[in-house]
Amino acid sequence: MSGPPPSPEPSPDSPPAAPVEALLIVSFGGPEGPDDVMPFLENCVPGKNVPPARLQEVARHYEPFGGVSPINAENRALLAALVGYLNAHGPHLSVYWGNRNWHPLLADAVGQMAEDGIRSALAFVTSAFGCYPGCRQYLEDIQRARADVGPEAPQIHKLRLFYNHPGFIETVSDRARDALDEVPPQQRDASRLVFSAHSIPLRMAKSSPYERQLREACRLVADRLGRSEWELVYQSRSGPPGEPWLEPDIRDALGRLASQGVRDVVLVPIGFLCEHMEIVYDLDIEAAAVCGGLGLNLVRAEVAGTHPRLVRMIRELVVEQLDPSAPRLALGSQGPWPDRCPDDCCPSA
Repeated sequence: MSGPPPSPEPSPDSPPAAPVEALLIVSFGGPEGPDDVMPFLENCVPGKNVPPARLQEVARHYEPFGGVSPINAENRALLAALVGYLNAHGPHLSVYWGNRNWHPLLADAVGQMAEDGIRSALAFVTSAFGCYPGCRQYLEDIQRARADVGPEAPQIHKLRLFYNHPGFIETVSDRARDALDEVPPQQRDASRLVFSAHSIPLRMAKSSPYERQLREACRLVADRLGRSEWELVYQSRSGPPGEPWLEPDIRDALGRLASQGVRDVVLVPIGFLCEHMEIVYDLDIEAAAVCGGLGLNLVRAEVAGTHPRLVRMIRELVVEQLDPSAPRLALGSQGPWPDRCPDDCCPSA
């Protein structure tokens, strides 16, 4: 399929036109056993002509973990936390969950919503930053899922990007502070704060706010921690070797820091909301091995996960859609991201 099929309007980034009855968590998905790994990876790269040998190489990353990515367990925990928080504080919405690439699939979740009589819903996507795979592709996924379900599919409005929302910044800051506390006190001031995010092709980055938003979020977290020196690095690149991607690569950056005399690195995976293979393999195995070879002490911060402030942030994003008088919270000078992305934002590369 060359692109998303047409579906009923309004689009997922248009404001809800009917009373909202549900909240849909939308995520990437991941395998939950050895037999799931290859089908999951094939779902991730439809029409991209990825060589089978490359998929087999990536599949081996799952072997130390029994073929299980932690992302689905993370999303189940987030679902449970949200249900409990909304039940306690309102608004009282039904909460659903659907993935782009593995069960529970987004179309199945939307179909269940239709069966349950849901006519209008909000969608929280587990991606804070704007780029094609992190934002617009999810809009297309929602459109495709609604088209698959048909005319009974609910209207679904995606909540705005939250890279500079106080709830996200406070959550990442707490996780980073906990990691900093693991550095020996006498070495803590000299340790280097390193933020990591998934790399994307440069041609994709140039047509999206991804890098600008990442740098703003890193700055806001570093300021909150009182750290003037920090690094933004990129990880998990794929694709043809000759195509330029966002740099510096985390391995190159670690080598440079070691050559500068840095002894302790606090690594904060700010580009990821949930634990998944790009963290537990690319950081906890590969980056940790690089640090071991360089003599660097590596402390990796936890992801946002189910941090109470993040759960409260999701409710705040919901409330601002339901109540026009509710504040649209944002830190820094860039202000809150709009509900509807610009039409030329984040096209597919």
